Amino acid sequence: MNGQGDGARTEFSRRAAAAQGRAEGLNVGWTVFSYLLSGMAAYGIIGWLIGRAVHVPVLFPVGMLIGMGISIGFIIYRYGRQGQGGSGGPGGSGGTGSPPRSGGFPGGVVPPGKKGR
Repeated sequence: MNGQGDGARTEFSRRAAAAQGRAEGLNVGWTVFSYLLSGMAAYGIIGWLIGRAVHVPVLFPVGMLIGMGISIGFIIYRYGRQGQGGSGGPGGSGGTGSPPRSGGFPGGVVPPGKKGR
């Protein structure tokens, strides 16, 4: 009845929302970090095995670099579209939950014959 309870609730909900936003940001950060490490490890092991079989030891670091490149590409594909309002990658994970912009056409430009899609 004096109005102070509503202010305390809004302050609490604002702090809870900020904490949840920070937690989601940490979750994405750890996911990206794990993609980078697992890509390097998987392709590094593949490169090491092939290099050991053909006696070319340079394939181990080459495999690690290829794994890093593939991981970075996947991270950009999965998380790079979130700021543009897209679906955030396969399965719609991430982003704002809105449908893909143009049915998959690059840059959101729909070719003239595809308007009814």
